[in-house]
Amino acid sequence: MSLQPAADVPLLITSSNSSSERRISPSWTIAHLKARLEPITGVPAGSQQLTLRVGSQDAVAITSSNEEQTQLSAFSLQPYAEISVLDTRPPGARTDYSDLSSVEKYIMPAAEYETRTDSVLAWKKSQKLGRFDPNAPTIEQQKILAYEREIEERGLTLSSRVRLLPESDARRGTVSYLGLVPEIPGLGAWVGITLDEPTGKNDGSVKGKRYFECGNNYGVFVRPERCEVGDFPALDLGDEDLEEL
Repeated sequence: MSLQPAADVPLLITSSNSSSERRISPSWTIAHLKARLEPITGVPAGSQQLTLRVGSQDAVAITSSNEEQTQLSAFSLQPYAEISVLDTRPPGARTDYSDLSSVEKYIMPAAEYETRTDSVLAWKKSQKLGRFDPNAPTIEQQKILAYEREIEERGLTLSSRVRLLPESDARRGTVSYLGLVPEIPGLGAWVGITLDEPTGKNDGSVKGKRYFECGNNYGVFVRPERCEVGDFPALDLGDEDLEEL
């Protein structure tokens, strides 16, 4: 009659750094189990204190005066019981595996990433997406389109009555020009306004090029987001200088 070795038992191994299910052989010694648990938990075998908990029963220490010879079959290894691994080292000597601040991280050089064929960048290139779309508008074109949408969304049209924003400005006037003004730095459309009072910066012209007719200092060019359309009566207001030319 031959003796069959005891079957492996699935157990839950827990520690402060990990939790996993492992199959344990009752024929292993305590010392062998600790050696197997070291790479799993990160706790050196000599610093491990093991306990076994079966169901709701109190935890039992897995220990012996001779751990090199004592087999785990001496303990009640039932399927899915829990073996807890306590690190007996002083806190300062333990490794905190959750702290990644000091872990050296690899950053692939941009030139190398550009040559890879299994990257998101390579996929975008093959699908002609984003900046690789030959029909996609340039950044400059996108800015121009954004201002044009802003003009449309705000209901700005020639002869519209507007109030300048923010409300602390409060100057009012009539829209006299909508469009590009190359003489002013910045892409996109501008709104030329004939103010009700001479609190502007020009007479409807910029650097000698005229865009609309108005009296001296009655003209101002602002971005669409600074305009609020409405039935605003004329007011006598003071001079302000807020992001305008």
